[in-house]
Amino acid sequence: MASMFDFGLAGKRAIVCGSSQGLGFACAEALLQAGVEVIVNGRSKDRLDDAAAALMGDGRKVTAVAADVATAEGRRALLDACPAPDILVTNAGGPPPGDIGDWDDSDWFDALGANMVAPIQLIKSALPGMRERKWGRIINITSMAVKMPLPRLGLSNGARSGLTGFVAGLAREVAPDGVTINNLLPGRFSTERLNRYMADLADEAGRSRDAYAEDVASGIPVKRLGRPEEFGAFCLFIASEHAGYMTGQNILLDGGEYPGAL
Repeated sequence: MASMFDFGLAGKRAIVCGSSQGLGFACAEALLQAGVEVIVNGRSKDRLDDAAAALMGDGRKVTAVAADVATAEGRRALLDACPAPDILVTNAGGPPPGDIGDWDDSDWFDALGANMVAPIQLIKSALPGMRERKWGRIINITSMAVKMPLPRLGLSNGARSGLTGFVAGLAREVAPDGVTINNLLPGRFSTERLNRYMADLADEAGRSRDAYAEDVASGIPVKRLGRPEEFGAFCLFIASEHAGYMTGQNILLDGGEYPGAL
């Protein structure tokens, strides 16, 4: 058992999807600081190469795989680079905002493919090795929308809730083999995606983007947006030896914005 100041992850290998920026990047950085070898991933090779360069240093082991994990080919490329991950962090940018009248079958298939099916297929590939080694950590980055659906994000609300329901049962099945599966539900963190979403809502309301963003922050009990590095720290803890008794959980990181007691 690792000491309280040691996460017990040195030498482990992790795949972190969607890690060229935002919350995925923060998770990759936190894992690297704990001595994990990290395979970073994103669709844009240029952006991913920049992220990998920023993560390098101090003996860190970083491998960049530019691929779209919403496709079978993309997932294969990722697993070719790391066939036996000890840690899998699934993450994908959410589908575009809109209204039910805007979405046809293809929009729903795309949303479910990226935010439900792709994570499940990656989990399916990583699980056998984890179960054989009697150790594994699977962390799905979903959204606060799983607990508190957000306006105009119906595609994301639906697809991420589907993933949540599926892994709730799976987590209990694989727990005896030392594999944990948990979901991290980010609230409003200061990322490029959130900034775009708030800008769209501000424009629709005919309001100043800055004023709208200030109102959003003031509506959060801690009175600010989350910092990506705070999210990365939670990802690191859940991946660590110290979190082996936590599985099947939806961990909400939202500055207290969700108003429910459960």
